[in-house]
Amino acid sequence: MKKKLMIVLVGLGALASASAQHYSAIHTSPAPLVLKAQGSFYLGGERESQTKAELGGICPPGHVTVNQMYVRYIIPQERTDNTSFVLIHGMHLSGKCWETTPDGHMGWDEYLVRKGHAVYVVDQVGIGRSGFNQKIYNGVRVGTVGPMNQTPFSRKTDENSWTNFRFGTKDGKPVQEAQFPVSRLEEFSKQNIPHIMRLPLPDANYRCLSELSAEVKDVVLVSHSQSGAFPLETALHSREGIRGMVLLEPGGTGSGYSDEQIKQLAEIPLLIIFGDNLTNETGMPGHVWQNSLNGWSRLTETINRAGGNATVIHLPDMGIYGNSHMLMMDKNSLQIADIVLSWCKENNIK
Repeated sequence: MKKKLMIVLVGLGALASASAQHYSAIHTSPAPLVLKAQGSFYLGGERESQTKAELGGICPPGHVTVNQMYVRYIIPQERTDNTSFVLIHGMHLSGKCWETTPDGHMGWDEYLVRKGHAVYVVDQVGIGRSGFNQKIYNGVRVGTVGPMNQTPFSRKTDENSWTNFRFGTKDGKPVQEAQFPVSRLEEFSKQNIPHIMRLPLPDANYRCLSELSAEVKDVVLVSHSQSGAFPLETALHSREGIRGMVLLEPGGTGSGYSDEQIKQLAEIPLLIIFGDNLTNETGMPGHVWQNSLNGWSRLTETINRAGGNATVIHLPDMGIYGNSHMLMMDKNSLQIADIVLSWCKENNIK
């Protein structure tokens, strides 16, 4: 027991004395950020009638909107080309993950805008500012819904993040050449929020992302981890407006697509990026991230045989070491963003 406790304190020592991230610690760019517009809006949503009990017992029965998606947009005054990036967070996170990094450096949202691209950052349906449908939880509270029918909310611990996201090893030490800013773990911990595990099918996220892509046009959908397959599923829903798909360490293995779906996916360039230390022990069964790399690599081969343009990049093969699962938060995150921008240019996505 003492040994286990010592490991936690060594590996997660920064969390033992968590402190606020003051504005003075943020590394702002000296160059002005000139915008044409910024703001936010909602996509999708369905009105439904709810009872007083389903509403929490305060308001009388009436109608509410559910399954909407929050979108924040930033459009530069001068654009490099027509390409817009839609940034989609993964499980236990929100759109915040694309903003200022845990160690106070520029996030992908600002960086891509400074590179002359419009950026749209979403909160998944049921998460963050998109809100969630409280009806079933209040139903359990008053006994109209059985507890086992309640959709679970998942939360990730700091200890599991340490190994599963490959910040460090199970003995509490950072990985070799660690790119994640482990001294600011407490800031990452604050971003960890509950994640609703199930949404009504068909998934409202795909409908909303399709609507956004069709309206904005010339969109590159960028996903991460649990949202890894979102660009593909969105393209299968409708390819309108989608010029490229970028998957950062997608979860799962990319399996289960039919021959007809592969033909559809082959029409859109696809880039998949994985970091380092994929065979480290994660606290999860097997080599989760190595299995993901292997599975998604097989999918890209299948897409390319169908005439597509799919690429997998394993960063150590490029001489880039130490990257964690949180590629957009790592100390070299802008280097990874530049890889994406170079890929867009090489594939004439503009």
